[in-house]
This record gives sequence, C-alpha cells and structure tokens, in this order.
Amino acid sequence: MAISLAPIRENIDYFLFQWLKTQELKNRDRFSEHERETYDAVLDLCQKLATEKFEPFNRLADIEEPHFDGHHVTLPQATYEATRAYAESGMLAATQNYENGGMQLPCTVEMAANSFFGAASVGLKGYLMLTVGNANLLMVHGTDAQKKAFAQPELEGRFFGTMNLSEPQAGSSLSDISTKAEPDGNDYENDALGARYRLTGRKMWISGGEHDLTENIVHLVLAKIPGPDGKLPPGVRGISLFVVPKNLVDVDGKLTGERNDIALAGLNHKLGYRGTTNTLLNYGEGKFPVRAPQGTDGKGAGAIGYLVGKPGEGLKCMFHMMNEARISVGLGATMLGFAGYIASLDYAKNRPQGRPMSEGSKPNKDPNQPQIPIIEHADVKRMLLAQKAYCEGALAFELYCASLVDEYKTGSPESSASASLFLELLTPMAKSWPREWCLEANSLAIQVLGGYGYTRDFPVEQFWRDNRLNMIHEGTHGIHGLDLLGRKVIMQDGAALRLFAQKVGHTCDLASEISGLESMATQLDEALINLIQSTQEAWATNDAPETLANATQYLRAFGHIVLSWIWLELAITSSELIEKEPHHRDFHEGKLAAANYFFDFELPLASVWLSQVAQRNPLFRQLNINSL
Repeated sequence: MAISLAPIRENIDYFLFQWLKTQELKNRDRFSEHERETYDAVLDLCQKLATEKFEPFNRLADIEEPHFDGHHVTLPQATYEATRAYAESGMLAATQNYENGGMQLPCTVEMAANSFFGAASVGLKGYLMLTVGNANLLMVHGTDAQKKAFAQPELEGRFFGTMNLSEPQAGSSLSDISTKAEPDGNDYENDALGARYRLTGRKMWISGGEHDLTENIVHLVLAKIPGPDGKLPPGVRGISLFVVPKNLVDVDGKLTGERNDIALAGLNHKLGYRGTTNTLLNYGEGKFPVRAPQGTDGKGAGAIGYLVGKPGEGLKCMFHMMNEARISVGLGATMLGFAGYIASLDYAKNRPQGRPMSEGSKPNKDPNQPQIPIIEHADVKRMLLAQKAYCEGALAFELYCASLVDEYKTGSPESSASASLFLELLTPMAKSWPREWCLEANSLAIQVLGGYGYTRDFPVEQFWRDNRLNMIHEGTHGIHGLDLLGRKVIMQDGAALRLFAQKVGHTCDLASEISGLESMATQLDEALINLIQSTQEAWATNDAPETLANATQYLRAFGHIVLSWIWLELAITSSELIEKEPHHRDFHEGKLAAANYFFDFELPLASVWLSQVAQRNPLFRQLNINSL
C-alpha cells in the first residue's frame, strides 16, 4: 500500500506561504536570491525523490534490516541508492553558505522539504539527518582544518556522520560516561587537524555507527580527559568533544589508507527504525591499532580523535547537534503519524462495512441496504479527526520552530534574541509532544484498519513501531519535563514564559474579533492563566524534588496549550481564506474542524495535568519502592 505524499505537500504550502509567509524572507540579505519559485522547486524535488527512492523501499528496509557477519554490515541495495540520490540533490548542504557549496535555504524550507522523507522512510532518512547535524556542529565549533577535512566531505555526501553520547553503564546520565581521551604524545598539539588524543571506551546506541554507504564515517564523541592525578573529572563539566573518523584523513579530507581503532562490537536490533544501523562501538580495543606519533616506536593505544572546541566544553558544543536533532526527531515523529493518517484515511474511504444508523434507537440491520464506507461512521470520523489534529498541528508547530531559527539567524538584534529565547522554551515540546501524540495517531490508524491494521499487509503497524522509538530518541519525556519545569520556564526570572504569554495573548485578541473563534480565544486565555498560576504554585516552596516530581505532567499540559495556540493561529488563517478561496473550501473547513476538535477534546486535559503540578502531588515522590 503506497503512501501518497500529496496531502503533505498541500499542508506544507499552506503552512509556509499562507500562515508563516516564508516567501517574505526574500527581503533579508541571506535569502535575497530566493523567490517562491525557488522554494517550490526544492519542495518538488524532495517530494519526487522521497516518492521514488524512499517510500517504495520503506518495508524492504524494515524486513531486510542491517546484518553483521562479524566482518561486514550488509544493507539492502535500496539504502545505497536512496542515500546517494539525496546526497546528489544537494540537500545535505541546503542551509549552508554559497561558498561552502550550500543553497542558503531558510531552515523553514529545509525542514519542510525533509518532512517528505520522514513520511516516506524514516529508517533510510536517519543517516542523512545525523550527517547534517554533525556537519552543522563542526561548521560552528570546529577549526578551519576540521571543517575542511570532515564537515565539507559530509556536506558533499562523501562522508556520513554520527553522534556518540551514551554508554552501556551510563545511559542518559552523561556525567557518568567513562570514555577516556589522553593526549597522543608530546607533539599532539601540533597536529594540523587540532589537538590529538587517544580515545578508549565504549559507546552504545550509535545510529549509523557502521556501514559502507560512504567512504568514511565521522563520529562526534563525548569523552573525558584525565586530570593530573590520572582520574577522570566528575560531572558534565569534565566532558570534552572529539571528532573521531572511522578512517584517518589528511588535511584535505582525503583518506590516508589507515583505519582508526574503532571496532563494531555488534548491532542493536530495535523495534523500529530498522533501516538505520544501530551499534555498540568499542574505541581503542586494539583491533585496528594506529601508528604512534612521529619519533616513537610501534602502535599507539586508542582511537585517534581531535579536540573540538575547548577541553571541558564538550557538552556545550554537542548541544548544538542535540538541539537540532531534537527538533528533527519531533519532525520525524510528526511525519510517521502523518503517514499513518494518510494510510488510514485512504482505507476508510474505500473499505465498505456496516450500514447507516437508522432514526430512533434501533440499529439499522437491513441486509438489503448497501454497505457504506467506514469513513461515514461517527467513531471512525472521530479517530481520523484526532489524527488530523495531532499530525497537522504538530507539523505546523515544527515549521514554526524552524521559522524561529531563521529569525534568530537573520533578524534584527532584538528579534534574534527574542527568537532564540522562545525557541529554547519550545524545544522540549517540539521534541516530546509529537512523539507522544503522533504515536497516538499511529495507534488510531491501526484501529481504523481493524484487524488488517495489525498485519504486515498494511504499513500502519510499521509506522507505529518506527514511531515508538522516538519516545527514547534524544531524551525521554522525564528528562525534557525536568528541563522545561526545572530550567526553561524559570530562566531569566521567567522571561521565556512571559514571552509565550505575550504571543498567546496577541493571538487570542485577534481571534476574539473573528466570528466562530471567540470561545476558543476565551478558552485558550483561561488555559494560559492556569499555566502561569500552576507554574508559580509548583515553585511556591522552592523545593526542587517536590516540584519536579510531576514535571512530565507539566510537559504534557504545556505542550497541549502550545498546540492549542498553533491551532488557533491556523483557525485565524483559514477563517480569513475560506471565502477568498472557494475552491479550497473543504481544506479550510477541515482546518477549522481540527481546531474545534482540539479545543473541545484535548485542551481540557491540560487543566487535569496542571492540577497535579500545582498541588505538587506527592504520590510519585513518596511512593515506597517496595510497593511497586
């Protein structure tokens, strides 16, 4: 069952050019050479590429998952063809400067274009997302030599990249990592590619960690440099960042012919995302010993790595890629939900079952009447409308976050600072909300298909499995809840929360003047007041353990209020266009129906969650672990 990407394109055009007014970015120097036609050409290219090279092989990549025979990782041929076609399109360098081979596209357009690949095959897309994030980090924090030797080949598609954070014993607690980086001899600081170290340790859950899709893999690795006493420094402040290539290169990014001491210990076979290798890597185990520095004899111990940034500032640098990856994970979760929605909507339109309800209390069981498509049943409409509200709202939200990136990079100093602050507040929701509620959309898609939804004859079960992994990618709900309630809403004395209140207030003022939207404006305004009061009450005792015990509930509530704001924004846009575009009347009525659904059925949940936060409900904190 092929998935049409046309509904995604229709929504992208609406979000970009009718709501966000992305075409107006041409007034900024960085984007002055771009017109609407340029953006349409990029979107056309990516939609076509995703349709032809990714979507037809999504099931193949899932069934023929990567296999390791002890020496070589085997991937389906379609993986090579899809990733190569993407690299040749120039999208790896889409947002980079012209002089670096880029297109200087707005982040908003790049994310919109990449949404097609998330819906077509998130497993095949994984290598590409990581490579872009890796190269972008090096372009900001790397030396000129590191940019030339590692980032530029990634942007050209000759190398792919990864991020190495977790370790088997540490998990999400990065302060407990034990990978060690020691200076490589007395002349290590004189290496042209930067301060050279030898890394030893193990890294777990590394997506794209081993393959032969490209001539090299560039690993960005978090490790600790031992102190004068030979011990690793405690905490996250002792973490440094290193660029560690699978194959060693010279200053021009050409392979030297020598393999770095990085060994694949094994593949992790996951629930979903099976098209992307997921690995356990051993650094410096001696399987591929590397020559020692000039002037010494024999082979050195450890994998060669080059320091990125300053010692002890590795996590600060890595957050550049992590934050980018968090928004990308949110987009990926959104598009998996969207793909399921498209599949279940198509099925519901074509699957005949049952008969229309009769008047009165008796069901219609007349066998002489023809069956009707299941989309005509009220409960099926409910499940489809919920999916629409979750997925279209989430896509609009992710593209709004991308527009903040463009504002941060190209706006006036004042608007840039505001956009940066607002994006920092929204990032936990941009990552976490879609992976929970677009996963729920996938569950509803399975249910719409009935028994068929649970089989591999239809794609919706795979979409659910792929999306379920996003609950762990780039931090759990618990971690992002702690970040939101424990840091983001109280930083700078609550400046980000006040900014959110101002933006929501402005939208409510506009909506209150539009017929049919007044009640939604009132409801959102009341939810905002509840959010602010609950935040204050949560911190009333200034007792972090007491406050943060219900941080996940706070994350959910805040996310629902954010999505309600997004839907009210979209409702304003469609209310203004519905008479101007009679040929798109059904489209705009669909937006208004989804907005009404969200306000009627979803936003009320926020008050329940916030009540637990405001009361600092002690259940989780005081629960005796022996009672579990």
